[in-house]
Amino acid sequence: MCDRYGIPHSQLLGGDGRWTALDRAKALTWAEWQRAMCPECHTRLEEWDQGRGGDPHAYVTDTLRCPGCELIEQERDHVPTDRSGYGVKIQLLPRHQHRDHT
Repeated sequence: MCDRYGIPHSQLLGGDGRWTALDRAKALTWAEWQRAMCPECHTRLEEWDQGRGGDPHAYVTDTLRCPGCELIEQERDHVPTDRSGYGVKIQLLPRHQHRDHT
């Protein structure tokens, strides 16, 4: 939460919002911990490495089908692959908010 809102940990706990040395140390440690995480699977190499206390079978895969992601992928099939499709973003909106369904 502190990272998301850019506040010191002590403020989250009820402090006055001034950054202390401990707050800075926690923020730097958190940033380092985040950098060590794979951006795709969100695991860390040491979790897999037996030499570093990990387990090569620390995780198992599971399959999940997200209807929202499926709909986005289907719509992406309609985006041109030439320059006219550059920068096209596909988003999900609640039906009642979409201009064609209000």
